[in-house]
Amino acid sequence: MHVWGNDREVFLRGTLDVHNAADVRQRLHAAIAQGTGDFVLDVSGVDTLDATGLGLLVAIHRRAGRAERRFILRGVTPPVHRILVITRLHRILVLQGALAA
Repeated sequence: MHVWGNDREVFLRGTLDVHNAADVRQRLHAAIAQGTGDFVLDVSGVDTLDATGLGLLVAIHRRAGRAERRFILRGVTPPVHRILVITRLHRILVLQGALAA
């Protein structure tokens, strides 16, 4: 998993799973704590995610809310979108620019 960005926008590339979720969580927590306003997580480079990755998205959504920041999930790929719909997380998370199948 490759992670880069700043306190307003973070990009992910690879597979978000149990093997790298802790490192990604740490990076996202720091970005949320340091910034203000909307927090955008661009997942257009994420191939797939597991239950741990889904849990991380929910946790980041909650942390951003506690920091009075809106969490936006941008560039959701069709495989990730399918998982979000199955788990009904698409109703909770703010999705922006979901990529067509």
